[in-house]
Amino acid sequence: MSKKSLHTKTGDRVVVISGKSKGTIGNVKKVDIENAKVLVEGANMVTKAQKPNPMAGIEGGLKKVESMIDSSNVMVVCPACEKATRIKSEVKNGKKVRVCKKCGETLDV
Repeated sequence: MSKKSLHTKTGDRVVVISGKSKGTIGNVKKVDIENAKVLVEGANMVTKAQKPNPMAGIEGGLKKVESMIDSSNVMVVCPACEKATRIKSEVKNGKKVRVCKKCGETLDV
């Protein structure tokens, strides 16, 4: 079994590069490695119907919630140069880290 990985991690600042939320910038809330999808706050908003449940104190109605986006539709925003960038992997001090392709700054702290 091979170990899967994505170019994004939870907490990364990303920009959506395609789809109905194109141009939206937000932080990654959740990463689904198996399906290569990410949940970005404020992006890919969908309307869900919520049934009321008086026992749990839940009101019914239409709710706007975020939905998962394919990881290929987002680019990491480099904290140093503030630009959307591709990333490359390098080994520094015996540890694999992500590096910005534009400025060469390390993304992992």
